[in-house]
Amino acid sequence: MDNQQKLPFGEKHHMDNQQSLPLAEEEPPSKQDLPSTLFRRKFYPETTYQDWHNWRWQVRNRLKTQDQLQHICPTETITGSDLPFAITPYYASLLCESAIRKAIIPNPMECEISSLESIDPLGEDHQSPVPGIVHRYPDRVLFLVTDFCSANCRYCTRSRIIGQGQRFSQARFLYGLDYIQQHPEIRDVLISGGDPLTLSTERLEQIISAVRRIKHVEMIRIGTKIPAVLPMRITEKLCKMFKRYHPLYLSLHFMHPAELTWETGRACERLADAGIPLGSQTVLLKGINDDVDTMKQLFQGLLQVRVRPYYLYQCDPIQGSSHFRTDVEKGLEIIEGLRGHTSGYAIPHYVIDAPGGGGKIPLLPDYYQGKIDDRVMLRNFEGGIYTYP
Repeated sequence: MDNQQKLPFGEKHHMDNQQSLPLAEEEPPSKQDLPSTLFRRKFYPETTYQDWHNWRWQVRNRLKTQDQLQHICPTETITGSDLPFAITPYYASLLCESAIRKAIIPNPMECEISSLESIDPLGEDHQSPVPGIVHRYPDRVLFLVTDFCSANCRYCTRSRIIGQGQRFSQARFLYGLDYIQQHPEIRDVLISGGDPLTLSTERLEQIISAVRRIKHVEMIRIGTKIPAVLPMRITEKLCKMFKRYHPLYLSLHFMHPAELTWETGRACERLADAGIPLGSQTVLLKGINDDVDTMKQLFQGLLQVRVRPYYLYQCDPIQGSSHFRTDVEKGLEIIEGLRGHTSGYAIPHYVIDAPGGGGKIPLLPDYYQGKIDDRVMLRNFEGGIYTYP
């Protein structure tokens, strides 16, 4: 165990000021009552304001052990699968009073594996022509550039690699880049992992600029959960770099309204101000977000920080995930409970990523009721039947 891991309450000395917010002795008065500020003062009393808002400090001081977790949440224990437990101190400040702890803290039910579950439920390994590339759809590829996340979600589709591999492999990067260059049908590249935003800004720019130089690549997307778990990573330096490579899109991962803190809102608005379209992806999780009111609060809150809810995913059948999965009917119920009761922008596409590599398949409530003579029968959000010639 390294020195940082032995210090459950954070390092006392200051590091990496170049990635911090401007130096200050303490929080601005308007920020002193933020939940994360109160949490830091209680559990990390010797950690400075500058350190707490330094994303590298947050990554170095991730909670990884049961002792660290129980200091914050005394009743929680770590038991579960081979996926390591890891969480940033910032995200730990959201755990004890929120249902999101169920998705982050290992659970013995992770060891209960059904015959329908798989270590690679989406068949990505079988659709990977070279290391780091998944080529499922004709005109786009998934480019996996890191195996590292700052916080490990227990329902992760790629738990087989997260925490097991490298932060960055130059050889894998070059294999992937060459594959994209050799396939002119690829117009869309989704950079993912792991979480790409855990890489340095310089490394990210190396990746993005290399992909942008390929003439047939029209758009670049980045998949990340960083604004939810490590919002201090969204620095002005990062956003300034992103602006050089438009069109650039970010697919953000949110699962619960408890994640919509002041810090997360500021991170999303910085990205939006940099001209980056933001979409969210949410996994439907039993006992965490599987009701209309929670989803409505999440999706409406995302719109307020300029993030468009895009996908609601049925939980992938990853090994040991049965306690997270709802019936498909629950997802349809949520979509129906949102339609007509909130803004259309606040309603995502409900999809199942088909096991074995079939891709995303959308599901909708049954609004089409059939056809009578020359009329189509339609049901609206209130249950009324209407005809369309």
